[in-house]
Amino acid sequence: MTPTDETGQPAQHATPFGTTPPTRPPAGRGAGPGARMPRWLPRAMVLALALIAVFQLGSWVFHRLTGLLINILIAFFLALAIEPAVSWMAAHRIRRGAATFLVFLGLTILAAGFVTLLGSMLAGQIIKMVEGFPDYLDSVIHWINTTFHTDLRRVDIQEGLLHSDWLRRYAQTSAAGVLDVSATVLGGLFQLLTIGLFSFYFAADGPRLRRTICSVLPPARQAEVLRAWEIAVDKTGGYLYSRGLMALISGIAHYVLLQALGVPYAPVLGVWVGLVSQFIPTIGTYLAGALPMLIAFTVNPWYAVWVLVFVVLYQQFENYVLQPKLTSKTVDIHPAVAFGSVVAGTALLGAVGALIAIPAVATLQAFLGAYVKRYAVTDDPRVHGHRRRGAAAPGLFRRARHLWARRPGTEPARPAGEAGATGATGEAGRAGAPEGTGEPGGASGTAGGPSGNEPGPGASGTAGEPEADAPGEPGPEEPGTSGPADGS
Repeated sequence: MTPTDETGQPAQHATPFGTTPPTRPPAGRGAGPGARMPRWLPRAMVLALALIAVFQLGSWVFHRLTGLLINILIAFFLALAIEPAVSWMAAHRIRRGAATFLVFLGLTILAAGFVTLLGSMLAGQIIKMVEGFPDYLDSVIHWINTTFHTDLRRVDIQEGLLHSDWLRRYAQTSAAGVLDVSATVLGGLFQLLTIGLFSFYFAADGPRLRRTICSVLPPARQAEVLRAWEIAVDKTGGYLYSRGLMALISGIAHYVLLQALGVPYAPVLGVWVGLVSQFIPTIGTYLAGALPMLIAFTVNPWYAVWVLVFVVLYQQFENYVLQPKLTSKTVDIHPAVAFGSVVAGTALLGAVGALIAIPAVATLQAFLGAYVKRYAVTDDPRVHGHRRRGAAAPGLFRRARHLWARRPGTEPARPAGEAGATGATGEAGRAGAPEGTGEPGGASGTAGGPSGNEPGPGASGTAGEPEADAPGEPGPEEPGTSGPADGS
């Protein structure tokens, strides 16, 4: 018969190891075929599927609207850049819409003039190359015939090129690519129109936009938003205006040089150098100077050398004299940070990211300077790059000298003061001292006074040793010296 406990349930016996086996679940509650699903499981599954669907939909919408969002971002930074000029005109009783239109009209005229001048220069160079191509081809054919003793003629080469399959395939491919080029040009024009329209609205309705944003925020947050907006306007506008002024100075300087050397298209090349050198940091000057060097080389190779020397010297003048004065109150960014921000912006958004990277970093730097707490730096030499005098390891010469002094069979050299003290002590010991006079009678530095108990000035204290022995302590015995003089 199975033993039971007080409740009538079968008693559980302990195992030989001292543990009790687990209790079996009651009948009817196990995970059998007829068990019910928990009530929360269907709702959790529906919620998870809904979240996945929303995430997929949001990702699809974001990828579809990436181009529009980038255009809006560019328009916002452009509106921040022209905000100071628009606000200045609005302060002089000009409506913000009219002021924004005038600013955009000026920018459009400048951009169209630059593109026209650059296009005319490129077109002139292409026409010049096409016109001089027959003469160049004749010189090449003459060199080949003279060197390799052949009989080539330009007419034969032209007929071979005109009837070649390569030229036919190239013409067909170019004709098919005309449609792609046209679509790309139309897409670029539509993108420029979109950016201009959004930036016009952002600049003309700037106060209304700020009021709309602040209307959904508490008063404390409104002050923070307005402060952030002001910082962004100051940094972005200051960056573009300072860069524009430096571009003007650089363009004029390079124009004067190219005009003095007689290089063609000097005005266009000056504008090219000014814009490219200022809006591409660190390496923009050298990239911009490559085109004037090439054109100057076609005139005279030495002119290209003079252009290169002037570009290098002007870069140093700009970095150490001009740029610190113009950007100290607007955008003061380290060149390495500026270059890294341009590289990062290019990797994220392409050419657009390269243009807006530095204003974005300048705004972020201003935010950090306004909200991050800073402390005074301790006056430590290591802050300025100087090491403490005792912190450096001993030099190679000093260590070699110590090893040479400690070599086996060599006594360490004694200091001059110690040697002098030893000699004086020996003489004093050999001469002796009169009794009761208190003169030093030995090397210990003690002497008997009238009663022979008071210490007197020892020889070690008067001979220039680095450290004097304490009174009453016996010093090292020397030949010919005796102990303390007996004063009795």
